[in-house]
Amino acid sequence: MLQALMNLLSLCWKPFGGEKLDSVGVIGANCSGSSGGREGKNGLLWFRDLGRFAAGDFSMAVIQANQVLEDQSQIESGPFGTFVGVYDGHGGPDAARYVCDHLFRHFQAISAEAEGVVTADTIQRAFRETEEGFTALVSELWSTRPNIATVGSCCLVGVIFRRTLFIANLGDSRVVLGKKVGNTGGIAAIQLSTEHNANIEAIRHELKELHPDDPQIVVLKHGVWRVKGIIQVSRSIGDVYMKHAQYNREPINAKFRLPEPMNMPILSAVPTILSHHLQPNDSFLIFASDGLWEHLSNEKAVDIVHSHPRAGIAKRLVKAALQEAARKREMRYSDLRKIDKKIRRHFHDDITVIVLFLNHDLISRGIVEDPPLSIRSALDHVGGWIGLRNEISN
Repeated sequence: MLQALMNLLSLCWKPFGGEKLDSVGVIGANCSGSSGGREGKNGLLWFRDLGRFAAGDFSMAVIQANQVLEDQSQIESGPFGTFVGVYDGHGGPDAARYVCDHLFRHFQAISAEAEGVVTADTIQRAFRETEEGFTALVSELWSTRPNIATVGSCCLVGVIFRRTLFIANLGDSRVVLGKKVGNTGGIAAIQLSTEHNANIEAIRHELKELHPDDPQIVVLKHGVWRVKGIIQVSRSIGDVYMKHAQYNREPINAKFRLPEPMNMPILSAVPTILSHHLQPNDSFLIFASDGLWEHLSNEKAVDIVHSHPRAGIAKRLVKAALQEAARKREMRYSDLRKIDKKIRRHFHDDITVIVLFLNHDLISRGIVEDPPLSIRSALDHVGGWIGLRNEISN
C-alpha cells in the first residue's frame, strides 16, 4: 500500500525543470493515473510536456498573468471516455475553480445514471447543475462576500466517447482541430467551438433579438463591444449579477449595477454543443483559453503543432503567443519574461493550452484507462479558494 502511494506521488510531483520562460510564480499540479511525461513548474509557467490518455497523447501548459491565476483546466479519462475542460475565469478565480471542482463530477454522475452513455443532453445537464450550484453558493455567501456575484467563468469542454467528439462552450475559449489533407502532408485548421463574445457581429445580433426593447444591450466602449457596456461574453457560468435581479444591487461594486430594472436574464449559461464523428485524418485538437487566441490564429497554432515534436508542444504554443504579445508592444520577448504577475496582465492574459493527439486505433478499440487519469493544471492558492471553502463549511 505504501509503495503504491509513493508511486502515485512520484507521478504527480516530478522534479521541476525544463525550458526557462519566466521568473516568479505559484502554479502547481494535481493528478492521478499513469500519464507519464515530464512535468514541471518554472516561474509563472506550469507544464506537462507529454502524457498519455485513453485516446492518445496530450501536452498541457499554463502561464499566469493575473495576480491570482484565473484559468483552470483538467483532463479526466475513464469509463465515460475522455473529458477535457478549460475554464477561463474573469472578475476573480472563484467561478473557474468552482467549475473545475464540480462540472466533471456532475457529468460523471449523470453519465452513470444513463448507464455510461454520453449525449449532448448529458453534458448540458452537467452545465445546468454547475450553474445552479454556483448560484446557490452566491446566495449562501451574499451577506459576507457579495462580490462573488460578479465573478464568472467561460467554460469549454470536450468529451471523446467512443468515436464521437462532443464540444460544449460558453464564452470565448476555443478548440481547433488539426485535420490531415489527403496524402499531401498538409494540415487544415478547423474551429469546432462556437464563441459568445460581443465583438462578434452574430453575437451582437443574437443579443439584440433576445432584448429588442433594450437599445443599450451592447455598447461600444473604448473600441470594444460589451454586453451592457460591462462584460464581453454573453454566456458564462456565474456572473449572477447579470442573471438575477436580486444580486444586481448594493453592496456589489457600482460599476456592475445596472441603472434600469432587470426583467429577464441578460447572460445565459446554456452552452453551444457540437458533436463530431472522429475520422482517421483527424490528427489533433488544441483546446485553449482566449489568452492564446488573442495572439495566435487558428492556422498558426495548427501549423506549430504540425511542424514540431509532440513533447512540450503546449509550452511551445504558449511561448509563441508571448513572443507575439511582446512584438505587439514593441518590446523584446526576453524583457516580457521579466515582468511579474499582475503587471503582466497589461501585456497578456492567463493562457491555458491542452493539445490532444488522437490515436484512432485506441479510439476504435474503446480502451478504458486503468487506473483513470485525472489531472488539473493548478492547485489552490493560500487564502483563495481554500478560504472560501472554509467559510462555506463554517
